[in-house]
Amino acid sequence: MVVDALSTTLAALADPTRRSILARLAVGPATVGELAGPFRVSQQAVSKHLAYLQRARLVKKRREGRSHVCTLRSVPFKEVADLVEHYRMFWEQSFDRLDDYLRGLEVKERKHVGRQRRSKASR
Repeated sequence: MVVDALSTTLAALADPTRRSILARLAVGPATVGELAGPFRVSQQAVSKHLAYLQRARLVKKRREGRSHVCTLRSVPFKEVADLVEHYRMFWEQSFDRLDDYLRGLEVKERKHVGRQRRSKASR
């Protein structure tokens, strides 16, 4: 099965633990140990999440002495933002068309009610 980079990125973002790791890295680089600290899972479990994030190209890990330092990579986030922007524009246009349709119905309703009032008043 062929999986494109965007699908891998979206799958990585689907997990709340990975999103928490990314939120921490948005503040700045961190070691694996620093990233593991707030979680009630083993450092090995956090390392597995980081490996997933690396495969999704969201995180870059480099070695500094005995530590592994992780940083965010921006390109995959831009790809997701571009996808979401496309659909945001679609939904805004759809809502604008719905607004126009509802305004048209409202105008027709007002005209209809006005005719009924004039008809009753002339009787």
